[in-house]
Amino acid sequence: MTELYGRIIKGVGGLYDVRLVDGEERRVISCRAKGILRRGDEKLYVGDLVTVSRDPDTPDGIVISSCLPRKNCLIRPPLSNLDFLLIVFSPAHPAPVLSTVDKLTAIAEHNGITPVIVITKADIDREEAVRLADIYRAAGFTAFVTSSEDGSGTDELHKYTEENVKDGKCAAFAGASGVGKSTLMNRLFPSLSLATSDISRRIERGRHTTRHVELYDITDDPAHTGFLADTPGFSLIDFERFDFFSLEDLLPAFRDIAPYTGHCRYSDCAHVGEGEDECAVARAAKEGKIAGSRLSSYREIYKILKAKRDGFR
Repeated sequence: MTELYGRIIKGVGGLYDVRLVDGEERRVISCRAKGILRRGDEKLYVGDLVTVSRDPDTPDGIVISSCLPRKNCLIRPPLSNLDFLLIVFSPAHPAPVLSTVDKLTAIAEHNGITPVIVITKADIDREEAVRLADIYRAAGFTAFVTSSEDGSGTDELHKYTEENVKDGKCAAFAGASGVGKSTLMNRLFPSLSLATSDISRRIERGRHTTRHVELYDITDDPAHTGFLADTPGFSLIDFERFDFFSLEDLLPAFRDIAPYTGHCRYSDCAHVGEGEDECAVARAAKEGKIAGSRLSSYREIYKILKAKRDGFR
């Protein structure tokens, strides 16, 4: 066995499934990693492009010997080399937390990942689902309104993934537990047969049906492979605990707010005040050019990042 090249598609308990690039043949092998690749900054992620070689001293006889440079790497969901992040939420049951959605769009933008808004369970409250989609379309994002129950919007989303997630591209579904990520993926790609479960009626939270990140090949052409990841749900994106990006990176991560900067009365305006006379961003929000929820999310993140920069972490 000469050294081979592949992508990690699953990792559980130190054992990795690696999809090899081996001519026209699709082949997956399970193996472990060299010691240095299991620790600290060298830790491997699903999505990593790696080399695999023989090692008679390991239980499997083969080992992941190196990790190629990453174009990006996310803390949540824990994935590397992403091209698209499909941010999934529902209009109700569970109710959406738009600040979490906006944190995900900002993290994606900062890492050069295309954020895509996917609203599920539109059959529960279609009017609200459309209203939410309009917020993100006005901000410049591609947004889909879908229902796995009646199938509405799923053909359009399937077409989008089919046209964009190919030729080695990688996408991931991300969002809170119970919003229907796995159910929607099953609707889009029935051959996946992912496990699903209902949300708790009492607390409106989903059970964590998906326990680990896994990439699935969603194409039929070995020469144009595309990967889609299902990820465990979560309820919090913690900017206080984790360093997703710095305060200086915040404005470029909000594509709908950034164009209004530089037009405020004061050059050092942070866009966190309410005065429309002084702040062009606040004025744009008052005029409906920026959604109030988006500006609120920007200000929430700004205050956290400023406190961290000033040493109040």
